[in-house]
Amino acid sequence: MNIKFATILVATTTVLLQAEVALAYVGPGLGAGTLGVVLGLLGSVFLALFAVFWYPIKRRLKQVGLIKEDMQVEVEVETDAFKRAQETDQQ
Repeated sequence: MNIKFATILVATTTVLLQAEVALAYVGPGLGAGTLGVVLGLLGSVFLALFAVFWYPIKRRLKQVGLIKEDMQVEVEVETDAFKRAQETDQQ
């Protein structure tokens, strides 16, 4: 390692490690906002990784036969109002 680079590295490390008290107030709004940003970033990274890894896993499960292509649930919702509207249209 170059002597000049090592000297600069030691000097920079020494200066950065001598932290002093900031004497700053972090209110509840700033704290909550910071927490929201951190959780949002972590959540987005998790969702991105999940999206990248889920589809190959799903494809493999379909090949093995644990998931079938036609595993979709069809739901029909008919309320009383909808039934009355159909009866009225038929008359």
